Amino acid sequence: MNLKKYTDFSLRVLIFVGLKPEDELSTIKEVSDVYAISPEHLRKVVHDLTKRGLLTSVRGRNGGFQLAKPASDINIGLLIRSLESDFNLLECFDKETNHCVISPGCSLKHVLNKALFQFFKVLEEYTLEDLIQNEEELKELMGMKD
Repeated sequence: MNLKKYTDFSLRVLIFVGLKPEDELSTIKEVSDVYAISPEHLRKVVHDLTKRGLLTSVRGRNGGFQLAKPASDINIGLLIRSLESDFNLLECFDKETNHCVISPGCSLKHVLNKALFQFFKVLEEYTLEDLIQNEEELKELMGMKD
């Protein structure tokens, strides 16, 4: 299973912002420079995360964005579930007949759905705070200075 780039970028933005002191704003340029992601992509991600209530933004020359709530309140599994719209792991039909001949007796789709449920169950055990536990190492890798 692959997560969309949009989900990946969203998680990266939250990790970056989560490493900043509470009173310090982050900018699109900073995040873009660290991760080598297009500023246009990041604008969309930051706007969406702001609409979802995960970031607050400040407009203007000295503006930027920061976490809207504590990192411990941002559930990774719930976020990924909300960002990913298509979790069809298996197409259970033939393009010509519009159905799969073994579908009535097939257990594969049930096994995959059970695995997907477990995937989210594990992700929902983690918050943003868990992803930034190794704060000093992450800051060093991102070139962030205190």
